[in-house]
Amino acid sequence: MLQLILGGARSGKSRLAEQIAKDSGLAVVYIATAQALDEEMQQRIEHHRQQRPEHWQVCEEPIYLAEQILQLDQPNQLILVDCLTLWLSNLLLAEDINLQQQQMQKLFDILPQLQSRIILVSNETGLGVVPMGEISRRFVDEAGRLHQTLGQLAQKVVFCVAGFPMILKDEK
Repeated sequence: MLQLILGGARSGKSRLAEQIAKDSGLAVVYIATAQALDEEMQQRIEHHRQQRPEHWQVCEEPIYLAEQILQLDQPNQLILVDCLTLWLSNLLLAEDINLQQQQMQKLFDILPQLQSRIILVSNETGLGVVPMGEISRRFVDEAGRLHQTLGQLAQKVVFCVAGFPMILKDEK
């Protein structure tokens, strides 16, 4: 089963994903996509570390997400990826201009074949005004395309607001 959990910053999306993982009864692998490039991001990463159970396996993968998921995939397991928009940022800022499309396509291709239960967490960025800068507009556009495709692939899509989950799609 593939589940996509969307929401704004501090919407409760990560907490919801982590609670679903805890309640699943499965072995959990947490894939973190953030890179601690500054002190503020280091603090955010540390906050997330403190929220997770210590027995979860944690992998850090800022770029090659599909390959990491394939390597970890196995039955009776849940893989939680947090967060896709940080992953997308890493791809957009990479020197190779083709990397983003290649990596997104690889992710789309592998998701339907996986044995693990998958939870993908991402920031919904398309609810505000259109950003002024070119890279910001590109980020919002690419995040929207990513979410639309994943929403079609996922069996369940949840949108979090103020800590409350709203079910957008549920194919049981």
